[in-house]
Amino acid sequence: MKRLLEACDDGLLMLDVSATSLDDTIQQMVDMLIRTGALSATDAPKMLAALRNREKLAASAIGHSVAVPHSYLSCIEEPKIVIARLKHAINAGAPDGVPTRFVFLLVGPTDATAEHLDSLASVARLMSDGEFRYQAQIAKTPEDFRAAVASRIEGEVAPAVPVDSSEGLQYSGRLFGGLLADIRRRLPYYASDFRDGLNRKCVASTLFLFFACMAPTIIFGGLMGKLTEDHIGAVELIVATAFCGIVYALFAGQPLALIGGTGPMLAFTAILYTYCDTHDIPFLPAYTWVGIWTAVFVVIMSVTDASCLMRFFTRFTDEIFAALISLIFISEAVKNLIAIYDRVPEGNSQGYGVANLSLLLALGTFYVAMSLSRFRHSHLLLPAVREFFADFGPTIAIASMAAIAYFARDVTPLEPLPAPSVFGTTSGRPWLVPFLDAPNWLIWGTIAPGLLSSVLVFLDQNITVRLVNSPDNRLKKGSSYHLDLGIVGVLIAICSIFGLPWLVAATVRSLNHLRSLATSEEVIDKRGVSHTQILHVRENRITGVSIHLLIGMSLLLLPALHYIPLAVLFGLFLYMGVVSMRGNQFFQRIGLWLTDPALYPSTHYVRRVSKKTLHLFTLIQFACLVVLWIIKSSAAGILFPLFIALLVPFRYTLGYLFSEKDLAVLDAEENPIEEEETWS
Repeated sequence: MKRLLEACDDGLLMLDVSATSLDDTIQQMVDMLIRTGALSATDAPKMLAALRNREKLAASAIGHSVAVPHSYLSCIEEPKIVIARLKHAINAGAPDGVPTRFVFLLVGPTDATAEHLDSLASVARLMSDGEFRYQAQIAKTPEDFRAAVASRIEGEVAPAVPVDSSEGLQYSGRLFGGLLADIRRRLPYYASDFRDGLNRKCVASTLFLFFACMAPTIIFGGLMGKLTEDHIGAVELIVATAFCGIVYALFAGQPLALIGGTGPMLAFTAILYTYCDTHDIPFLPAYTWVGIWTAVFVVIMSVTDASCLMRFFTRFTDEIFAALISLIFISEAVKNLIAIYDRVPEGNSQGYGVANLSLLLALGTFYVAMSLSRFRHSHLLLPAVREFFADFGPTIAIASMAAIAYFARDVTPLEPLPAPSVFGTTSGRPWLVPFLDAPNWLIWGTIAPGLLSSVLVFLDQNITVRLVNSPDNRLKKGSSYHLDLGIVGVLIAICSIFGLPWLVAATVRSLNHLRSLATSEEVIDKRGVSHTQILHVRENRITGVSIHLLIGMSLLLLPALHYIPLAVLFGLFLYMGVVSMRGNQFFQRIGLWLTDPALYPSTHYVRRVSKKTLHLFTLIQFACLVVLWIIKSSAAGILFPLFIALLVPFRYTLGYLFSEKDLAVLDAEENPIEEEETWS
């Protein structure tokens, strides 16, 4: 890559070139050679003709957003490389379908062919590095671009590699060993976590995730109020989400994970209340002591490196758990939209009008958010406008649908967001639970449910963080399992004392948070099927802090939340559930059940595993998902955490059904690199 650095140093680097075609770009690059004295003006027509003829024979766009036109003429004294970054990407016919943004022009004497083959290989390696493409795209000066090239040259700064999801899961063999290792790993990035949050993309992420976190907070809070007869409701969940979210964003090692109320934790709380109500046990003192024991067990797990057990979890378990959480969001949206129709009295035309408008607003929110999120890869408008609409898509969807509902309020009044009108506990009880007055038998009797709850917290927290740390997400700053689990344990203890819900890393919200901060590109595989790959994620703490600050501030503006129709949030629920399915190979393989086998995408598992084996593996995962759903919804729901844990040993029994080679492909930690190198 020495020639690439020389191009930067010799003034042969052009940033933000205004060109509408590759031919136009080449013309400007040849003009650059003339200005620097590397090519005479009289030889320029010959150079242009040679380049254009070669382009007609074989397109120089090799994929990964780069084209490499080249020509060798006797009028050139020594090999030269001219680098151009286009202001707007162009369609140059790359095999992977990615618009071309970078052009590397290779010219030299007729005997420079061998040297330029090395240069071509260097360019290909450089541009296949997603982190370099990101750094090259955001470079503001030639010096920034040169630094991006230099950072990838062997012997200088080592290339940044994605975080391995098993990083930090090596057993230390000593108390606090893993927790201290997490702190040492993440502490050097603490200042940059704040600097990296000062970006427009982070503003868009904050606005979207405010609504994306507020919706389940209020809806799950409302459900919790119904299931616990208002002992714990929406206000308590808002307070817990704001306080715990800020603390977690400031001190956790992996700030991209967002904590909040989750479906499994809601189900566990409801089961605990039913048990207490049936046996005449005071719920809140029991809840507090279960929470305290849960916190004790979780902190013990944190300081003893229990999270190292996550090494035995594989994509098999991760995909099932992520699918379950996604389906919870989708089912809640669908169930609540159906319930609107069920509440309409027979023959009440106005009631059906309200229900129909609610359905339209929910579907409108979903459609607008989905459409705008894909607008980044559209050919309409300018790139900056496309980026704006894609980043702010969910926020625009919510605002537009809420505006429609506001103007239709006199004709068709809709059910507003069920936010409380004033600040205070749902039942009017004191905030502090008198847990010290509980009898001794209750204190010690809550150890067993506390242990079960701690298993659920352990799994919910660590599986979500493991999904966030997936190598496919290209994170760079390192993982933090033990520290984050310990912080969650401490927060659960605090929440329990005040009768607040227990919060853990929320899968759907965390994955949406990560994707809202990601810079990605659309790639077309050899079968013409497109898929999105992440280039870079803006890892920061600003968004997490800002999101939960806004949630806390909403407590001061509770009446204003009534202007947002409940149906709009159901549409947001639907959007979040569907978007979180992206990248889940389980759903992709289920889609193959309805796909013509001749048109299967050329993924690594389709190429390397027989169709029978592929579908059997998917069917087993589907059966596990169905079992988990049934257990979660049944009277045995309190055992739900154990059934998630049992997926791990069950996965290892699949060795009797599948060969080790097939399992290595179907349960691979990440997509093979060869699948991304579509230019080769």
